[in-house]
Amino acid sequence: MKNLITLIAAIVLVAVAATANAQVTGTATGSATIITPISISKTVDMNFGNIAVSSTLGNVVLATDGTRTKIGGVTLPAVTGTVTAAQFTVNGLGTSSFSITLPTTYTITSGANTMNIDTFTSTPSGSGSLVGGTQTIKVGATLDVAASQAAGTYTNATGFPVIVNYN
Repeated sequence: MKNLITLIAAIVLVAVAATANAQVTGTATGSATIITPISISKTVDMNFGNIAVSSTLGNVVLATDGTRTKIGGVTLPAVTGTVTAAQFTVNGLGTSSFSITLPTTYTITSGANTMNIDTFTSTPSGSGSLVGGTQTIKVGATLDVAASQAAGTYTNATGFPVIVNYN
């Protein structure tokens, strides 16, 4: 009988232990890393320089390297004036990659007269990678010049947007 009581006690102990082990808990920790926000600042404004017009419409294409070419009824005089592609500095985290979004069109005015800038391009094109937390973006575009466009200095003080986002 003593062996029977010992056996029953052992069975009860195993049953209690099995019930206690039916539910177990695991744990995990949570964490987050806040990275340096990406930023962009203009360092050089876009300027197409001096342009002579005719009775035929034309375009001036300003490349990201600051060179320009003419299409149609415009002339690029020997006295070029200031010719510069726009330039921006992007700052952020280490060697992160980022996307570049350029505008589709931008209007400049001189009094009641307007011209459109479109077909924006950038170097790097579409995306870039930070080197040591920084990257330079150069932006060119095409200036649409009307036939017999009125003389004047055409500007838009608002500026055109260049948007960068981490990939």
